[in-house]
Amino acid sequence: MAKEKKPAREQNLVSAQSENTRGRVFEGIVTKKFPKRIVIEIERTVKIHKYERFYKKMTRIHARVPDALESQVNVGDLIRMQECRPLSKIIHFIVTEKIKSAEEKK
Repeated sequence: MAKEKKPAREQNLVSAQSENTRGRVFEGIVTKKFPKRIVIEIERTVKIHKYERFYKKMTRIHARVPDALESQVNVGDLIRMQECRPLSKIIHFIVTEKIKSAEEKK
């Protein structure tokens, strides 16, 4: 009946996976890093129908970084994030994985 204690790393992974994710998945480049949170810039093209031209539009999204990934994610990295329930006023996404580091892209 005694409860087994899991290592700290496993507890962090379980807590990150237990967050209910749903909705859209984005990939973007990390522009700023804060404790437990990062800012990702996503560039997309939008069509102007009147002039039959395209322009680039930047979107900034704030995402929560799980404890297991916090030491791995740095500014300039390419990451994947998924939508979840609102965690705060501005955070509605959670980081799911790191795709490339800043050094690999160069």
